[in-house]
Amino acid sequence: MLWAALLPDNLPDDPKPRTEALDGLAIWCLQFTPRVAVLEALLSCPGVVMELEQSLRLFGGKRRLVERVREECVDLGVRHLAWAPTSLAALALARAGVSNGFAKPLAQLLDALPLETLTQVAVHQATLARLGCQTLGQVRALPRGGLSRRFDAQLLGALDQAYGLRPDGHAWTQLSETFHAKLELMARVEHAPAMIFGARRLMLQMAGWLLARRSGVTAFTLRWCHDAMRSKAAGDGGEMTVRTAHATRDTEHLMRLLAEHLVKVELLAPVGDLELVANEVHPLEEKSFSMLPETKQSGESLALVLERIAARLGPDRVLRPVLVEDHRMEWMCRWRPAPERAPRIGCRPLDLPQPSFMLAKPLRLAVQDNRPIYQGVLQLLAGPHRVEGGWWDRTTGVEAGNNEGAFSAVPPPETTRHVARDYWVAVSEHAGVLWIFQMRLAREETAWFLHGTFA
Repeated sequence: MLWAALLPDNLPDDPKPRTEALDGLAIWCLQFTPRVAVLEALLSCPGVVMELEQSLRLFGGKRRLVERVREECVDLGVRHLAWAPTSLAALALARAGVSNGFAKPLAQLLDALPLETLTQVAVHQATLARLGCQTLGQVRALPRGGLSRRFDAQLLGALDQAYGLRPDGHAWTQLSETFHAKLELMARVEHAPAMIFGARRLMLQMAGWLLARRSGVTAFTLRWCHDAMRSKAAGDGGEMTVRTAHATRDTEHLMRLLAEHLVKVELLAPVGDLELVANEVHPLEEKSFSMLPETKQSGESLALVLERIAARLGPDRVLRPVLVEDHRMEWMCRWRPAPERAPRIGCRPLDLPQPSFMLAKPLRLAVQDNRPIYQGVLQLLAGPHRVEGGWWDRTTGVEAGNNEGAFSAVPPPETTRHVARDYWVAVSEHAGVLWIFQMRLAREETAWFLHGTFA
């Protein structure tokens, strides 16, 4: 299992703002996994944990997911981030300032941690200190029977959960139907553009909520509350609603829009609290730039996809291979416009394997003692397979590859693409299995050519 623990910094002392700050961080975590929980919210060092084992493939693997969480959580005021196989182990490592819980065996890492890293153990720190225990490993080394009789059941339970001997059990954070988040600023803000730094944290929370709901916003409202020591004429605060043309959850785009609007705002008194509300939320349809059929396009055949692409790009720009009744390798496959009806495939099976890849132009091989050479002397495995024909395939010199007739007033002569070859399957020590041929009825009986390779 892969658990992540996040410890936020500078939490308010007041229980309600403290809980709101932790819930905001938990909502942001919901974009990665639905298994998110807030631990010990009212104690001295609370944290948010999330289980990410089932999300690794979705986010491109463990390394990419870890880097993304580490980079993005900084703007949310996360002080420490740790990874471990269990939730309580990740929380204890984060409190100790250790980030990687997979660098060593888990028991070895946890045994070296001080008692205060696990709350259920820290409660009995005074008693355990008199017993000579300074680390979790020393507590774990005590007889379990004596620990269970002298201390409460939470101590052994927390140790077992942290070391992976007992399954984790948490109250998971539920995704709300609406988004409404508050933030108490660390210092009073006197100019509206300066509120953008606090608003960014709220915006990231809203982006995580939108991503978890697969939605976007077309309108959101930023509200601010004036300091209590304000004048009566300043009022309680103000608000501003920002609208977009299309539903989006792009944080940078929304922040740019908000910054443009805040420049025009003049504060009547210093601001101490911010509030962000998502007013208009719409389902955001995921669009793919791929032209290939996707799994969600159930029922759409490849023919319909090709027709749609051909209508977009033009029928002559979308081609597909079509087999024809021809044993000559160069012309066994023809490229036709995709919307055209494919001709019937009538090629009879051949008695020799066909290559996976063909060269655009056969490559003449060197010969040593009447044996072809290509990265070493070739050994003939199977053959010959005789291919002879093409007298009916008449073409002009331009189509056959002679471009001189394209710029001449005299029409190029008509020729035929007649071939007479003996094909062999050969093997090279370094190049693998090859498809070679020897010209029949040629002036040089020993001339060999490489025409294709096998995968």
